[in-house]
Amino acid sequence: MKNERLIIIQSSLGILLIIPLIAMQFTNEVDWDIFDFVIMGVLLSGTGFLCELVLRRVKDTLNRIIICGVVLFVFFLIWAELAVGVFGSPFAGS
Repeated sequence: MKNERLIIIQSSLGILLIIPLIAMQFTNEVDWDIFDFVIMGVLLSGTGFLCELVLRRVKDTLNRIIICGVVLFVFFLIWAELAVGVFGSPFAGS
């Protein structure tokens, strides 16, 4: 089951990255370059692997949920900052 989760994580990563690629073919509203795909791939795979690490190492179910929730919250904060610059940091999107 452990290796199956890794396959599911990588498959989900590929599917999620195909969505903006397909959207770019139909609209000008989605304008990603290779750098955007690389950054989102790193963010998604890092988040997935961190949650997998938590699932493998932490035994208590409540602690698993809390830690994975924190990892996902941080992912969404970074994603929002890169997309629209919520906090106005130097690496915010333009």
